[in-house]
Amino acid sequence: MPKEYPIKSPQVRAITTNGGRTRFNPNVYNEGKVCLSILGTWRGNPGEEWSSAQGLESVLLSIQSLMSANPYENEPGFENYKKDEPNPKAYVEKIQHETLRIAVIQRLEGLLGITKDDTSDCLHASKRARIKGVFSPSADNKVENEYPNMSNKPALHHSGSSGSNTPPPEDQDQSLSPDSSVHEYDAEATFADLDEAQWDPFADLMKRRFLWYYDTYLRTIEQGIVQHPGGRTQFKRMEFEYPPNSMGGHFNYPQLRTRLMAIKTALDAEQKDWTAQSLRHIKESTQLSAQLAFQFTQSALKWNNNSSLEISLPDPANPFLWHLTLFGKPMTNLDGGIFQLTLAIPPTFPDAQPRVTFQTPIIHHRVGGTTGIVVYFPKKEGEIAEHLTAIVESIEDEGETARFDPRAVVNPEAFELYWGGEEKRKVYGRKLRRSARESGEDGC
Repeated sequence: MPKEYPIKSPQVRAITTNGGRTRFNPNVYNEGKVCLSILGTWRGNPGEEWSSAQGLESVLLSIQSLMSANPYENEPGFENYKKDEPNPKAYVEKIQHETLRIAVIQRLEGLLGITKDDTSDCLHASKRARIKGVFSPSADNKVENEYPNMSNKPALHHSGSSGSNTPPPEDQDQSLSPDSSVHEYDAEATFADLDEAQWDPFADLMKRRFLWYYDTYLRTIEQGIVQHPGGRTQFKRMEFEYPPNSMGGHFNYPQLRTRLMAIKTALDAEQKDWTAQSLRHIKESTQLSAQLAFQFTQSALKWNNNSSLEISLPDPANPFLWHLTLFGKPMTNLDGGIFQLTLAIPPTFPDAQPRVTFQTPIIHHRVGGTTGIVVYFPKKEGEIAEHLTAIVESIEDEGETARFDPRAVVNPEAFELYWGGEEKRKVYGRKLRRSARESGEDGC
């Protein structure tokens, strides 16, 4: 956000660029530039420019609109191409491959410390290095390219001066501007000085989303193996792509499958490691362990007298792992079902959120087919009672009360049946009723 915001628009830079080697969209360059009229980085029609009445949401919605099913038409002069034509189709296919490889797999490998391939994502570079433009091949004019709206390069210190990269003298008060006693907050300098180990607010969210969409990723990879067998088919260069502002490379879906499964294995191991960490909390009688024990007691009083859910602790002394028994709601497709679930609470809760998994097989549009992971949205993430309520609501989300949510595509097959029309919904209902019936038989 520049100092003139909201008179002037925010300055946006893409940092998921595969170290400056990958252009993910006609409007998102490999050097990080985002071309949008609302940002002043692209000439637009009257009325499309930035105004002080707009805000960050307007910018985010504009960027999201670029990520369409046919990004090929974003390039000026190519607006009339349909997505099923050869070039637009080839463009989408390579974006899909690189999104999986760079924006999903590389990112998770970095979070989990898994050795990745030889093209490292700039997100794994230090924050200071990113400010210095290591993601851009044009290092000599890196700042001008990244910040086309700025007349001066941002300072890399906290003096508030924006015209020099030279650190101020040691005896100078760095909190003061040379010309004023008023402190100027320099957002770019603050970002430059962030320690990567202390700044990763999306780590847990990305891990949970990976588990949510694991089945979708896996199905996409299996389809890609059929479409591009052999693992070495080169990407097709589009008419508007030119080195280095392009997306070069080749398809290698078999390798992506191997790496995807390795991430899933690492996440499973991470959850198992929570047990050892939770035991230390219990041994030291930490505030978190006491709070979770209290929350369990309160939740048990509520739910264990309820006809839809019962909760228990496999180890009465460990409030970090809960066992849930979900009873199918009468007169629904779940009628008669008895489903067993686990709710694993991380030792860093609520910064990291619980993972809820079905142990009983079920075909449900909110439950991962191979992972058993449950998608739900608690109103208050720091209260386990709210998690329990959201879990029940998510599984009982049926019939006329069902809400379409594109975030919840955790089981592609079940999701397509559930939202694919009346006839497919009937097939879904039969599959879910069979799951409920078989769960009751297993319980006996």
